[in-house]
Parts: sequence; structure tokens; C-alpha cells
Amino acid sequence: MKIFVINCGSSSLKFQLIDSVSEECLAKGLCERIGIEGGMISYTPAGGEKEKTKVEIPDHKEAFRLVLEAMTNPKTGVLKSTDEIDAVGHRMVHGGEKFACSAILDADVLAAVTECNDLAPLHNPANLVGVNACKELMPNVPMVGVFDTAFHQTMPEEAYLYAIPYEYYKKYGVRRYGFHGTSHHYVSQHCAEFLGKNYEDMKIIVCHLGNGASVSAVKNGKCVDTSMGMTPLEGLVMGTRSGDIDAGVLEFLANKEGMDIKELLNMLNKKSGLLGLTEASSDSRDVEDGYFEKKENCVRAQKSFCYRVAKYIGAYAAAMNGVDAICFTAGVGENSPITREMICDYLGYLGVTIDKEANNKRGDDNIISTADSKTTVCVIPTNEELAIARETARLVK
Repeated sequence: MKIFVINCGSSSLKFQLIDSVSEECLAKGLCERIGIEGGMISYTPAGGEKEKTKVEIPDHKEAFRLVLEAMTNPKTGVLKSTDEIDAVGHRMVHGGEKFACSAILDADVLAAVTECNDLAPLHNPANLVGVNACKELMPNVPMVGVFDTAFHQTMPEEAYLYAIPYEYYKKYGVRRYGFHGTSHHYVSQHCAEFLGKNYEDMKIIVCHLGNGASVSAVKNGKCVDTSMGMTPLEGLVMGTRSGDIDAGVLEFLANKEGMDIKELLNMLNKKSGLLGLTEASSDSRDVEDGYFEKKENCVRAQKSFCYRVAKYIGAYAAAMNGVDAICFTAGVGENSPITREMICDYLGYLGVTIDKEANNKRGDDNIISTADSKTTVCVIPTNEELAIARETARLVK
């Protein structure tokens, strides 16, 4: 079965074509600047060279047409025709409380997703635009929505409720939802497989560390807590997001700087995090380089990031009354030995000791703790596209 995996943004379309049997990626690529001058499509067939083409892409329907054209191109395409595509899996950001698992995207499901637009006004409408554009070009192909929030729907009430008037939860659904759920599910499950243990008997903490970052506590195969909240702004220090902050800071800055709520949220989402602390860069690679060069701004940013991750690990070890494995994943989690080491330096109380040689390896599933470490620490590369393809194949078979 060939699964077309889609991750649609307001001006972008990321895609992979995956064989669900071999789990091989047959082709992948990205359409950028959709609806904006200077459009670009990149396309890479398995075993081939990346192709980049500048082309105006007025809307998502045209983006899909260009992608399908690339995949069926006689020279570098991987399909004889689009009829070979058996199903489409769409990454959907927010399913609210309506979706605790993936779903076939029929009219009723799409209506329910639309009702969640207020919870993710930047992401859900873009996801729906992608679904509708894809349906126009491939009306007879089954489509599945895989929700970022679904895996976290098993959190207990005490973990997801905010201590504000309960009426706002009842009226508007104000609560912690969490994000990166597809990654957290894939990595925690794969960790158990990698270690040869029963997923439903393990306590696992997953650290999804990238420009956006979150931590989850997975107990007996179910998420019991996660660091992101009603929006992706809560939790860890991130590339440009502040993470946890005293809400009173907003009133203080509003009074001092004359900022309105829109300006304050723009500051918290786009000007804070590593960028705010360094006053220079949101890129963790720049921060890491500066840390080794002992630049004061990068040292404080790197230390703040690692401290916040370690603090959440401690909280989730308490929430689960123990932890069997800690997993690092995503761009920073998979590729930054110094970040993993600095985080694990806080975890002596969990009996964590790091094998520095193992910690310096990259690319594959890897145990980076020593044989006598009481808690196993792993690096598990995430693969959200494969996870979406698996869910899609499961539902359409």
C-alpha cells in the first residue's frame, strides 16, 4: 500500500510517499511560499538527487498538482500514475477533546475538526485547506487525519485542568491539550521495542527537543502528562517561544511598554526563548557554538534550556512514581551530545550515568547510558511521517 503523507501549513506543504509494507520512503519534498511571490518546490525520489524548482504556487490545489506531477514524472517520478496512491494521511494539529485517535476524514469528521479551529486558529484552517485541495484532485482516495493532540487525550483530569474558574473549561474547552503527540507516541513505543520490553509495562519520559520542544510522561503505553498546554507556548524554553511564564509579567510589560495582548503574544511566541535570551539567534546550533566559545548570552540560553528540560523530567518521574527509560528525540535531542549531557547531569538522583562515547554517536537508535545506570537513557530518532503512514494504513485496510 502506498501512503501519501501530508503536513500542510498556511503557506507550505511538506510531503512523503511511503510504502506501508516495506516502510520505505519512496519520495519526499516541500512546497514553500504558497500564495506568496517566490514559490519553490523541492522533490527528492528515493536514491535520487534533490530537485529544486522555482515556480509560482498560487494556492494549495496547485501545490498538490505540482507534487503529483513530480511523483509521476517519467524521468524522476516514482509512480506510473496517481492511481497507485492507496490513501492519504494528513497531519492535523488540533483535535480538541473530540479525537483521541486518528480518523477517516469524512464529512462529519471534517465538520468536527472545523469546530476546533478556535483552539488552533493558525494551524487547523491550514490543515483543512490542504485536505480540501487534496480531495479535489483525488476525490476517490481515502484520507485519514492523524492528530497532534490525540495521544495526550489519555491525561487524567488533574494533569490537564488549569486552576482557573472551571466554567471556562465547560464553556470553551480551556485545558492542557499538548502537541507533538504523533512523535511522542512513535518514540515511546519504539523505545520499548528497541529495549525488548513490553510497552504497557514501562514508564517512559520522551524529550522531543527541537525549535519547538516538549516532554511527555508515558505510563503503561498511555500519556499521563505533557509540557505543552492549550497552545504550544507552554512548557520548555524553545527557539522563539518563552515556555512557562508568570502571567503577571504580561500585565507588567503591558503597563511599562504599552503593549496590547496581540503584541504580548507575538513577543512570547516569536521573540522569546533562545532568541530572547541570546538576543541573537533562535537556532540551537548557534547557541551551542556560542556556549563552547563561552559567549555569555549563549551560555545563559543553553543552561536555561537544559535546566527546564531536566526540571520536567524530574516532575514526570514523580508523576509516574518512577521512570524506566528517558528518550531524546527530534532535531536537538537527536543531534546535540552536549545538550543531552547537560540535562543528564541533573539526573543523578535517578541513578543516571552517561557513556560519553555512546553519547557522541549519531543517527540510529542508541543507548547512551552506562550498563550500570539505574535508568536507561536512549536516543530514538523520531519519524512522524512513518507514524502517520502506519495509522493511515491501519484505518483504510
